[in-house]
This record gives sequence, structure tokens and C-alpha cells, in this order.
Amino acid sequence: MRTNFISKITILLSAFLLLSSISVSAGEWKKKKKKEKNKVQHVIDTLKYNVYKGKIQDKESKDPLIFATVAVKGVNVATVSNNEGEFILKIAKGLPVSKIEISHVGYKNLEVDIKSLKPKKNILQLQMAVVPLDEINIYPLDPEQLVRRILKKVGENYSTTPNMMQGFYRETVRKNRTYVAISEAVVNIHKSGYRQAKSDQVQVYKGRKSQDVKKMDTLLFKLQGGPATALLLDVIKNPYNLLSEDFSRSYKFSLKSITQINEKLHYVIEFIQKEDIDIPLYYGLLYVESENLALTSAKFSLNLDNPEEASRLFIRRKPTGVKVTPTSADYIVNYHETGGKWYFNYARGEINFKCNWKRKLFNTNYKAMTEIAITDRDETNVVRFNRNEKFKRNQVMVDEIGNFADKNFWGAHNTIEPDQSIEAAIRKLKRKAR
Repeated sequence: MRTNFISKITILLSAFLLLSSISVSAGEWKKKKKKEKNKVQHVIDTLKYNVYKGKIQDKESKDPLIFATVAVKGVNVATVSNNEGEFILKIAKGLPVSKIEISHVGYKNLEVDIKSLKPKKNILQLQMAVVPLDEINIYPLDPEQLVRRILKKVGENYSTTPNMMQGFYRETVRKNRTYVAISEAVVNIHKSGYRQAKSDQVQVYKGRKSQDVKKMDTLLFKLQGGPATALLLDVIKNPYNLLSEDFSRSYKFSLKSITQINEKLHYVIEFIQKEDIDIPLYYGLLYVESENLALTSAKFSLNLDNPEEASRLFIRRKPTGVKVTPTSADYIVNYHETGGKWYFNYARGEINFKCNWKRKLFNTNYKAMTEIAITDRDETNVVRFNRNEKFKRNQVMVDEIGNFADKNFWGAHNTIEPDQSIEAAIRKLKRKAR
């Protein structure tokens, strides 16, 4: 049983946030830098579109709402707000649409006329959803049985036919408070049906990167798999990562509360690792739509009570003389409903770890983050990628794409609005690249 658990948990963690740490000499870095200069992309997208920027807030507190979905009604175009609640949405001119809809866990949906939006500084405020007291009696008696019913109803609640999706992917590495590596890409995704045995595929359509190896203390941390393995956080498509029969027997489930998402009541199920399981598993929350029993969101973290065991899941190799210890590993996945079916919409993973060098007085703290947001979806012209076209889980994105290019690099593609600190980091890293 222990070996079975390890093999399955490693699929999610080592693939999604597998960090290869290698030493880089000054000579190697100069050669790499010269090679990358020749790979700078200058792609101009001529598609005409309107751009709307703004911020999502709590109506009462005015606090920013992170990871809120901003979707164009009537089409499969959407984006997600960032850590500051900020968003950027691009809508092709001539598209027959009139409204956008903003949704967030625990809040009422907000519809906004597109004509009322300004190009910049749109402040959109959501009102917290209050669950009526007479709804409390709908609590189920057995939360573990409810989780099992989620899996049984996958064919009813999720698309069983393949879709073509377009998304925006970003990965960053920070040393202490400074960004030392940033990579971004627009990706094409072949999303297999939720009852199909075929795995999802991803293709990097357009990407850019920058990194500052000099600040890495001779450690170059690389995230293996990039967008291909970020898709593994779709725990409905990949239940072995969290919701398989083996894993359901490894957790204690309890009902924490009830809330609203997209105007619908949701059970909030809390789960923790059972005490007799001696390997690192997860703890977190599952958000389950009460009527159809669809999992619409999951937030979970790795149990780091045994940091040495957890470290083996993340690090492929490292230089001698350094001890790498994970201090947190947090994940989130969201789904979006269209036409009575739920579709993968957003996923994010973030791991913090410290490096303790021998003969050095202070530790170095690193933070690695990956996120992917689905910005468009098409049910027609669904074709799987050729072997040489798809991005593989053993590839490293920073080795496959070029340096940051012009400011209009993304053209009409919807992206996740970068935090102010990321924008500043991009400008700084671009200057160094020159």
C-alpha cells in the first residue's frame, strides 16, 4: 500500500513541481545567454480586439478578490484575477456579445454590460452570498459517501467528449523577495473527455522567458513539465492524485460549512490525512455543488510533518553541501459550468522551500509558482497533437522558449494580469538581458 501511495502522489508533485537544481558556471551562463538572444520572438498579432483592465473587490471591505473568474457571456472567453484582484480581458471586435460575468467562491455573480466598461481602472465589486438559515438542513449525513458520489457522477457532470482549449500559463521562481526566473506561454490544449482513458495534451503556441542566474547562488531551479503537468491538477480527470478509492480510504472527511458559488449552494468538505498513513498526503477543502454533486473547486496542501520525506518528492538532484527543505506546498483547481457541464478552468501550485548551505550563516528561501487559466474553448475541430508538437512532461519550459520580446507580444491572447512586482521584475530582467 505504501509503495502504491508513493507512486501516485509522486505523479502530481514531482511532475507538477519537480525542481532540478544544478550548478552553473559563468562560462556556461554566457554561452546560454548568447544562444537565447538568437531566439527572441518578434510576433505581431494583427487581430483587432478591445482590452479592458480592472480590479475585482469585496463590496463591503473593498479587499481584492483573487482568482475570480471573469467570463464573456455567450462565448468561451475568460480570464482570472491575479493576487491583487486585477484582471485584463481581451474581446475580439465584432464578437456578438454584450455582457461579462464575474464569479468567486462565496459571492454572488455579477453581470456587467461590456459597453459600460472603460479600457482601464474598472472597479467591479461582488457582494458576499448569504446562505438562508432554512437551507442548513440539506447537509448530508456521510461526507465520505458524498465524495464517492462525486466520482460516480463524473459522466453526468463533466464533458465526456474532447475539447480544444486555449490557456495562459505562467511559472516563476523567487529568491527571497526577488524574482529570478519568469516564464509565460499561450498554450493550446487537447482536453480529453472525462471518461476517456487518453491523457490531456498541451502545445506551447507562443512563449517568452527571462532569468537571472547570477542571483541563484549557483543554483538554477528548473520546473519540469511546465503546462503539461500543471494539467494534472485537474483532479477529476486525474483522480489518482487525490480522489481515487485508495486515497479516499486515507483521509478523514467532515462537513465544514455551506457556501455559494455561481449562485448555487455548495457543500464545503474538509479532509485531512489519517494518522496511520506514514507518507506525506494532503489536507484541504472540496467545494461540491449540492444539487448535482459536482466538484467545482478544490484547495489543498501537502502535509509537511515529515519534511525529509516530502523533500524527496520535489527534488530530482542538487549540489552537494546544500539541504533543501520544503516549508509549504499549496494547490488550487477550479471548474467552470457551461450548458450544464463543468470544465477545467484554472489551476495553481506554489511551493516554498529553504536551502541551507554548509559554511553559510543564513538560509536562502525560494518560492516556485505555476498557474494556468483557460481563456477559450472550442468543441469543434478537435484534433490531437502529433508527437513532435506536444509539450512533454520531461521538458523544461525555460529551455524551450526565447527571452522577453516587445510589449505587445501577446496580441489578442488573454493572459493573467501580472502583479506589480512581476511587471517590475520583467522590466528589470529585460534590461539585464540586453
